[in-house]
Amino acid sequence: MLYLNNQYYTNMKIWLLSLLFILIGITSSAQLLPYSTGSWDPDSLGNHRVVVSVSTDADAVMCVIPWRRKDLNPGEKEVIIVSAETGRRVTNLLRTEITREKGEFLFEPVDGEGDYYFYYLPYITSGSKYYPTVFYRKPADLADGKWKDICLSRTDFPQAEVKEFQAVSELHSFYPMEVVALAGEKSEFLDKHSDKTYILFPEDRYHPIRMWHDLPYRWVSEELKQALYDKAWQGEYYAFQIGLYASRKDINDIDIHFSDLVSEAGAVIPSGSFSCFHKGGTDWTGKPMVKEVKVGRGRVQPLWMGVMIPEDAVPGNYSARIDITPAGLEMQSVKLNLEVVEGMIEDHGDNNPESHSRLRWLDSEIASDRDVIEPYIPVVVKNNSVSLLGRELMLGPDGLPEQILGYFTPEMTGIGDEGRHLLAGPMHFEVRLEGEKVVSPESRRFDFVDKTNGLVAWSAESATESLEFTVKGQVEFDGFMSYNIDVVAKEQVRVKDISFNIPLDKGIGRYILGLGLKGGYAPDEFHWKWDPYFNNDGSWIGDINLGLQSSFRDENYERPLNTNFYHEKPLRMPPSWYNDGKGGIILERGGSSYSIKAYSGERQLEKGDSLHFNIQFLITPFRPIDTGKQWNTRYYHRYEPVDSILAYGGNTINVHHATDINPYINYPFMTPDIMKEYIDEAHEKDAKVKIYYTVRELSNICPEIWALKSLGDEILSYGPGGGYSWLQEHLDGNYIAAWFVPELKDAAVINSGVSRWHNYYLEGLNWLVKHVGIDGL
Repeated sequence: MLYLNNQYYTNMKIWLLSLLFILIGITSSAQLLPYSTGSWDPDSLGNHRVVVSVSTDADAVMCVIPWRRKDLNPGEKEVIIVSAETGRRVTNLLRTEITREKGEFLFEPVDGEGDYYFYYLPYITSGSKYYPTVFYRKPADLADGKWKDICLSRTDFPQAEVKEFQAVSELHSFYPMEVVALAGEKSEFLDKHSDKTYILFPEDRYHPIRMWHDLPYRWVSEELKQALYDKAWQGEYYAFQIGLYASRKDINDIDIHFSDLVSEAGAVIPSGSFSCFHKGGTDWTGKPMVKEVKVGRGRVQPLWMGVMIPEDAVPGNYSARIDITPAGLEMQSVKLNLEVVEGMIEDHGDNNPESHSRLRWLDSEIASDRDVIEPYIPVVVKNNSVSLLGRELMLGPDGLPEQILGYFTPEMTGIGDEGRHLLAGPMHFEVRLEGEKVVSPESRRFDFVDKTNGLVAWSAESATESLEFTVKGQVEFDGFMSYNIDVVAKEQVRVKDISFNIPLDKGIGRYILGLGLKGGYAPDEFHWKWDPYFNNDGSWIGDINLGLQSSFRDENYERPLNTNFYHEKPLRMPPSWYNDGKGGIILERGGSSYSIKAYSGERQLEKGDSLHFNIQFLITPFRPIDTGKQWNTRYYHRYEPVDSILAYGGNTINVHHATDINPYINYPFMTPDIMKEYIDEAHEKDAKVKIYYTVRELSNICPEIWALKSLGDEILSYGPGGGYSWLQEHLDGNYIAAWFVPELKDAAVINSGVSRWHNYYLEGLNWLVKHVGIDGL
């Protein structure tokens, strides 16, 4: 009973102290304090601190910190207070109230008057050096009991002055786009705009929207903007953003309309020069894509947009109207006022990543280029035969390969005179019906639909009594061949199996890689079943100078994540081939062939049901091998002075990331000048330089990371979050933490398979070759 009474007394005292803090802190949170950077060890104290000044020598002072935090549970995180002068830690500390809006403290200034640092996100790092596990320290009660009792018996405490917020670097700073509006400020703002079911916030390109669940103080502390004012150069791709806040209702989709951009003098930049990356664009295959924009009530959706300013645009003040209409709601408009400045900007502004001009790379069609590159030759069609470098494809009336000839010599030094047969017979479908009756589709139509130097495409139709087969195929100049094959039921039918058969010539079935098998000799017989726990959808089977890789997919295929991230996004099982586990592949060596049979198993099809049996092939090898040239290539896998590498005998330098000229993983655009200087020196001394640059993961240093995050899981994979502290403090979870470089604090997140980021990646390669002079990857 005594304990309960004492506890009640303590709680009442803390409540009274909290009331006193509220009265004192009412004015202190009305305005933002300064935000800057400082220097300290983040691994022991975290990335953020508050500078507090004590102007009296007292046993206890009170402090109200209006920190406006975006993390959801600040009361569960430690606050470490140290003296700025001596570094001594304050142990006598009493937390009276901790919320996202503010922190209220009583503390004993261990060194009397002076500045004190409040480190409010200290963390503990464990696990792998390159895949760290970061936990935030829990609050610890280190205060002396007598000191606490004295504090609880008083209310006359001097107040410490909160001077400024500091981050360990600009990259870590929350200012200004992650400084949260207080509940009262938000409520007042919404009341002021109670006539709107959603609110639009125009924002410039240098302040990417970073919060999806909160409004930044920057937005509610001033009058709601109806327009965005900015400047752009002639020839620049000008990027900007509009934040859509679903203040009162869910939004299921939006329609966006751009007007022409018209100058005061009457010059016009047409509306077609605008784009919005959230509503669609060009996918990685070069095809148009359309996206929906869904915004839950209370959430913020950034809408990144851009307009291409023509190189010959007349300088002057332009304006355009952007109309946004959510489904079933009223239209609202934002005005873009843009001063076009005289002077041509280089590469549309791409040389400054912070300008976000490179976002247009997402919709690049660079991958759709059909030009033939050396040493390849143009694709030639003659009758039903398609010839390309070192190979010839002969198509049957059903659109499937009847034969594939290889003309590379066994020595792989050039093109042979006589072709080698890859197939023992035509590739074909078989349909097994009830009663073990086996039928093959009868051909009806075959046409070439596209013929260019770099690609040839065709279509064909065939059918059985109950099934229609539509085949769309294409082959590119390097030997990549793909098929989209639709099978539609003309009537209700029960099939025992639909299989695709590839009878390889017996001499081709020598080596194998895939289907869970390590590279080696091909087995005489092998049975394989689909398994979502393993990334297998086909195999390569062949000999040194002729072979075939085949991958069995469907229209829903998305490239899974690789290596240790695979289970975050595994291979999607194709319903056509997988068929709820009934499908698989059988390899079997016969008298004159080595057969691949991809079967799908028994199923019931209703009239109109369709299945997509898509297949991708690679006809290998791709080109002659110049062994003399290759044996003279000496790779050196470390960044060192060029002369040192030449002294070792190297002539091709592979520069990985986390180096002086390529510091950030998969974003080699932040140090182009010093990279070019190094490469120029190498070229002067007859050496080549290749760099590490992939699409698997992306550094947090990337200025466009916020725009990419706003696209949902299109570019960056969804996942459990965690990892390095920067990721946890800024990205709001729902990501997969990847490679981390402790020395650079370079933290990466995983990209999502194949996406428009591949368009950006190829444009990035093009930029690096053009501006930096890399020799490869």
